[in-house]
Amino acid sequence: MSSSSIKEQNKVLLRSFIFTVLILFVFGWIAQLVSGQRIAAFDNKMTDAIRSVRSDAMTVVMRVFTELGSEYLVILIVIAFSSLFAFIGYRRELIFYLGVIVSSALLNLVLKTIFHRARPDINRIIEASGFSFPSGHSMSAFTLYGITIYFLWKHLKYGWMRAVVILVGIVIIAMIGISRIYLGVHYPSDVVGGYLVSAAWLMMSIGLYERFLEQRWLSRKFRLGGGKSEGPSSV
Repeated sequence: MSSSSIKEQNKVLLRSFIFTVLILFVFGWIAQLVSGQRIAAFDNKMTDAIRSVRSDAMTVVMRVFTELGSEYLVILIVIAFSSLFAFIGYRRELIFYLGVIVSSALLNLVLKTIFHRARPDINRIIEASGFSFPSGHSMSAFTLYGITIYFLWKHLKYGWMRAVVILVGIVIIAMIGISRIYLGVHYPSDVVGGYLVSAAWLMMSIGLYERFLEQRWLSRKFRLGGGKSEGPSSV
């Protein structure tokens, strides 16, 4: 394994670590405001802006988007992708995929228990139970669709396909969070907090996973006598 390759691996991991720390710093700041009940002005302003477009048709749209982040649909998507990984023999990818998603769900439960924030109790369109901060829908959506986009991005051949997948993913993730505010079951700070935690978790997880793939490829190349290759193109 060359020193230049090792340095490049370290740079990738260092960047992931730095971005993760920055994201967690912002989350910690928001969490502190939530704990001190000093974020009401932001929550009220954002909630009023989102609810200003309420209509019967918009409510139907928001119900559809909130279902895209529902527990049942998330489980179905996870089962589908896990079955695909198992069928084609991608055991490492299956372990990584399930590990990231399950640990994100557990992290959300821990954080909700720590902050113990009650949900909004006025102008609800649907009912939801449990604590409010950070939003479980937002965390599960960001983690699930984020990790799915990551795997699709690695396998899609054309740049325009990657761009479409990323754009669709961003719209779905954003709208799921907005739908939770619109439907009256989360504060905007709950949604932002959920996005930040999931972004940090995904950033570090993917950074470590990419380093693992690079080390594995370089180790195999070294054992085979340093044959030429473009790198670890598959996950």
